[in-house]
Order: sequence, then structure tokens, then C-alpha cells
Amino acid sequence: MSSALFRTKNVEQSIQDTEEPEHSLKKSLSALDLTVFGVGVIIGTGIFVLTGQVAKNNAGPATALAFVVAGVVCALAALCYAEFASTVPVAGSAYTFSYASLGELPAWIIGWDLVLEFALGTAVVAVGWSGYIRSLLDNAGWHLPGYLAGRDGAHGFGFDILAAALVLVLTGILVLGMKLSARITQVVVAIKVAVVLIVIIAGAFFVSGDNYKPFIPHAQPVHAGGNLKAPLIQLMFGWAPADFGVMGIFTAASVVFFAFIGFDIVATAAEETRNPQRDMPRGILGSLLICTVLYVAVSVVVTGMQKYTRLSIEAPLADAFKAVGHPWFAGIISFGAAVGLTTVCLILLLGQTRVFFAMSRDGLLPRFFSRVHPRFKTPHRPTILLGVVIAIVAGFTSLSELAELVNIGTLFAFVVVAISVIILRRTRPDLPRAFRTPWVPFVPIVSVCATLWLMLNLPAETWLRFAVWMVIGFVVYFLYGRTHSRLAPGRQVARQTTDNNP
Repeated sequence: MSSALFRTKNVEQSIQDTEEPEHSLKKSLSALDLTVFGVGVIIGTGIFVLTGQVAKNNAGPATALAFVVAGVVCALAALCYAEFASTVPVAGSAYTFSYASLGELPAWIIGWDLVLEFALGTAVVAVGWSGYIRSLLDNAGWHLPGYLAGRDGAHGFGFDILAAALVLVLTGILVLGMKLSARITQVVVAIKVAVVLIVIIAGAFFVSGDNYKPFIPHAQPVHAGGNLKAPLIQLMFGWAPADFGVMGIFTAASVVFFAFIGFDIVATAAEETRNPQRDMPRGILGSLLICTVLYVAVSVVVTGMQKYTRLSIEAPLADAFKAVGHPWFAGIISFGAAVGLTTVCLILLLGQTRVFFAMSRDGLLPRFFSRVHPRFKTPHRPTILLGVVIAIVAGFTSLSELAELVNIGTLFAFVVVAISVIILRRTRPDLPRAFRTPWVPFVPIVSVCATLWLMLNLPAETWLRFAVWMVIGFVVYFLYGRTHSRLAPGRQVARQTTDNNP
């Protein structure tokens, strides 16, 4: 039983599976496409919202340093992702990497985790996009009925028609092909980055040096209650992080880290990249570097425009421009956020369908979903299924409390990938590696420690919800995945027959 649960799928077999005509994805992406994907999913509402929240509550003007710290933590994980994505250029990201190093059960756990992470992420972002669009429509004098805006109508019914429609449209784009998705993403990301640059450049003219004093405010210990909404580290050790001071920077980093979530999704497109050995590291690390620079610049500008104690939490950039007498910039910011969230939603949906596709190709989920479209060469079956399900979920609920599951899911994937790099270096030192994570095992170990630190700062209730989802995953695996796996006894012998008759 133990050996069956930790059976590994070697790298050569994983790559060979991508060459099966009915289960092979079209290779059409370049390093530029991957970088744009990364920037497209990383830059979302976080850059417009989190800066004010952590500046006012945790770090003051030193919020820029918090973004740097969070960027360094992500860079450590990105180095590990870059090695795996270039060495094992197969759809599935952390799921595929862990299958090749840790074994089937750990791979299933991380795959199950990623399915939840990307699904909830897509739904939450779609609802956020709907809110921005409704705001713009309201400004134009067009008002959606309450029952079509996600709010309770006269009979207690509410369905967010805009959020659901966005998911369905993006589902259609993904079915039609990756190149079309990449072209649309490039256009939208160009608009989004342009809006961010306009905000940075325009805001720089209203910066006052007095607003940066003190740059690192005096520390103030936090005395939060011991409830489930408190950070897990506090419930475990009775210790809570400090607001402001040097420790306030690290506390802020654990918050703004979530603005970086998304660069790992680039790895899910490895199988559809023309030259993954060269382009995957460039796409992953390049997108992370660009976004870190933009985040730091935005935080420097907003804390220089308005004193950190007066910054708003809901819309810090827009309100900062209002404070200096230029309220019309709020419209530009809302437009940039609305446009930007379309790419975030698209790429999250892309990541989920590729993980689901990889798991079904391995037999852990029904093989029916691993057939690609004969013309478009995309995994149309899981894309349509997941798109419809997520559209319904996004239409009926805001998922505000479940959104933090996206964060813990991503952090968990970071830990698994970092550990997998160390293991595969030992078990397969002969494996050709176009990109090698430097200073192994030091960098992966530091990445694990930094990631676990951020996880411990998440609320205890988030851990409980995550544990419930994992228990459900174990049940599904033992009832279906373990016996239907292509590595299961008997299925390896009849593998060719199984492939022809999934």
C-alpha cells in the first residue's frame, strides 16, 4: 500500500505522454507570451488596494520595503518553479513536478489543492470585475436590477450576471486556442500597465517629502484575541506580529505577498511553449521582476501623495488623487482595474483547466477529460465543464470568506515545489536541466521556511477550511484515483488499450 501511494511517474514518461496525438496540446507560446501571462495575472486589484491597507495598518511609508520582501520570497519560489518547468515541460505545474519526485498521493494532494485554488480565484476575480463594471455603468447612468447584480432582489434572489458572463466568454476564448488567448492578453495587459504607469508618473508630481516622515513608524504590538480569525501563529504560540517598526514590514509582507500570486500559473503552460527550456525561466522570473518594480513604485507614490495615517483602505490610490484635487484619476484607476481583472480571470481559468487536464491524462480523474479538440488542440472538455461550474458559482456568491483559500493553496504549492527540487536533484542527478536553481539545497530550504512563515500568518479558520477540502480530496483519491491511475497494477500492462479506449 505504501509503495503504491508513493509511486512516481518518471520525467521521460511524463514527456512521452505529451506526444500522444489525442492528448497533446499545441505548442504556440513564446517567452513574451509567458511574461505577459505572468504580468496579466499578477497585477490585479492588489496593486490598487493593498498598498493603502498595509501602509495605514502595518508599515507606513516602508510599505515599499514590504513589497521588496514579498518579492524576494516569491523569487525564491520562482527559481524552483523555473528549474522544474524547463526540465519537465508538461501541463500541470506543481502537480506534475510532485508526481515526478514525491509520488502519486502527494501529487494528487497538490493537484486537488490547485483545482480549488484556481477555481475560487477565478470566481472571486470575476465577482470583483463585475463590481468595477457596475460602478462604471452607474457613473454612466445605467443601473442593473438588484437581482442581476448579485444582490438580493425582491424575492430574495440574486445572480451576478456580469460575473457569470465574463467566465463564459473567457471559457470560449480558451477553447478556441492558446494563441488567441495570448493575443487578447497582450492587448489587455498593455492597457493595464499603461494605466499603472500613468498613475505612477502623474502621482509623482504630487509627492511631498514630509509624508515619508517617519519612514518606519514606531512599533506597536498587536493584542488580538484568540479566535479563529486570528493568525494561526498566535493561537499556536500566543504571539502576534507587531504593527509598524521593522517587524511591521514583515507583517505587511505577509499581506502584500498575495498581490504577487499568479506567477506560478505560468508554469501550467509549459507544455504549450515552443521552447520551454529557454522560455519558461524567462517568463516566470521576468514577469515577477516587472511586477515587483511596479508594486514598489506605486507604494512609494501613494505614501508620498498622502500621509499614511490618512490613506483609505478601500481605494487608496483613487482617494489619494482626490486629496490632491484630481478626482478624475479615480475613473482611470477603476477602468484600469476592470480591464486588468479580465486577464487575471482568464489566466486563472487557464491554469485550472491545465491541471485538471494533466490529472485526467494520468487517470486520477476520468480520462474522458484528457481528449483535446481535433482542430484547436485545446482541452475543450474540462475547459467547458469548469467554465460553466465557475460561472454558476461566481453568479450566486461573492466568496469573500473563501478567497483566503486561494492564498493558502498557493503557498502550499510553493512548499511542495521547493521540496521537490531537492528530491529530484538527489534521485535524478543525470536529468538534463536547462535552468538550475542556484545554491541547492539552500535556496529551496529558505523558500520553504519563508513560505511557511507567511502561511502561519493566515487566519486559523482558513486552515480549517483548507483541511476540510483536503479530507474530501483523500476520499476521492481512495475511491477513484488510486485504482484508475495509469500507474496502478494491471493498468500499466494494458496501457495502450486504455489509451485507445479511455
